[in-house]
Amino acid sequence: MMQTRNPRRSWVQPLCWTAVLLDGFDLVVLGVVLPVLLADGVWGLTAGTGAAVSTVGLVGMMIGGLTIGTVTDVIGRRKTLILSVTIFSVCTLLCAFAPSALVFGALRFLAGLGLGGCLPTAISMVSEASAERGRASSAATLVMTGYHAGAVLTSLLGLLLIPQLGWRAMFVAGALPALVLVPLMIRYLPESAAFERARAEVAAGSGTAAAAAGTVVRTLFQGRLLRATIAFWVSTFLGLVLVYGLNTWLPQIMRQAGYPLGDALGLLLTLNVGAVVGLLVAGRVADRVGVRKSVIGWFLGAAVFLALFSLRLPTLGLYVMVFLAGCFVFSAQVLIYAYTQHVYPPHARATGLGWTTGMGRIGGITGPLLGGWLVAAGIAYPWGFYLFAVIGLLAAVAVAAVAGRGAAPVPTERSEAARPEAGREGAAQAGAGPEAVQA
Repeated sequence: MMQTRNPRRSWVQPLCWTAVLLDGFDLVVLGVVLPVLLADGVWGLTAGTGAAVSTVGLVGMMIGGLTIGTVTDVIGRRKTLILSVTIFSVCTLLCAFAPSALVFGALRFLAGLGLGGCLPTAISMVSEASAERGRASSAATLVMTGYHAGAVLTSLLGLLLIPQLGWRAMFVAGALPALVLVPLMIRYLPESAAFERARAEVAAGSGTAAAAAGTVVRTLFQGRLLRATIAFWVSTFLGLVLVYGLNTWLPQIMRQAGYPLGDALGLLLTLNVGAVVGLLVAGRVADRVGVRKSVIGWFLGAAVFLALFSLRLPTLGLYVMVFLAGCFVFSAQVLIYAYTQHVYPPHARATGLGWTTGMGRIGGITGPLLGGWLVAAGIAYPWGFYLFAVIGLLAAVAVAAVAGRGAAPVPTERSEAARPEAGREGAAQAGAGPEAVQA
């Protein structure tokens, strides 16, 4: 008998998008308030201690991705997403009342734990909820536009709130939406049906939550999934080197090249607008031609446009190039996240994505360091862009290593609900690990 569609499924996309928006807001807010903290001498903060606070937050995100992703595949997507949003929202609010740089840094670390768990959980939820309509990839890229919307919103609120209310108001503003979002998620956000089927099978075979968690983690390193896991880690590391390196140093590199850019915010805004457009296009292309081909093509496109940065261009041409680079660089990274949802079986999907994002955070730390070294050495233009282009090519090669055969697409509610007689056998195949790799 066909199962009726859960009416709450329509809430998955908007609630997850809003959670990722708050994620983007919370991640960028430190960059908005840090110049004020340094200029006002708050807590005696220096550039060095400010960088340490930023790095601690990224370390928290890495640990959050590595751990909460696995927790998600044990206790469920719904509970984990609510927990993640609650953690980073509460810690963000407390940052407004931090009495010292040490406490502020500790709160940023704890917020990072929640931020690290939010993204992989949200992507898993929307991918599984949209798979029955053949839109798993576009659902993943669409939800990631929330991150860039949050980044833009943070910049705008910084211009409005800080001059009038001070830097502490930014953290209050970032936390208050959770007072509405969390109750809505508790009431309307459903659990993933694909996760519930996979959990029932794993629990039946392992017997305990600890054993289930061990089974989930081991899946990532079994058979051909071992190659896929390593490839995802490498490509995500390289992708985030590009994302964070460009976001941090692109304006300064272009100034070093002699471009009359004026306000750097215009360049970064163009880069992020390009990212949003690229995400919307990339997801639809991936749903039509396949996510593997798309992510390889997007990294190759990123490499081409990064290399073209080395040419002398008029200001208008530069902004067009920055827009196109944003379309490809950011979208290529997000398509990796979407690809994991096609490769890993349902019972390990959030864990695989969580570990991928967690390991990739090392690239998020490396990118600004690499850009800073290039600028300090005076070789960022043009050789830095050649190096970034090579990084894009290497990421495409890493993704190409994920090839496999014989896997089914992301399971859908409709297809499995129509096959109740498959029941336990279907769930067992979904959790089979090595056979789950999709070309």
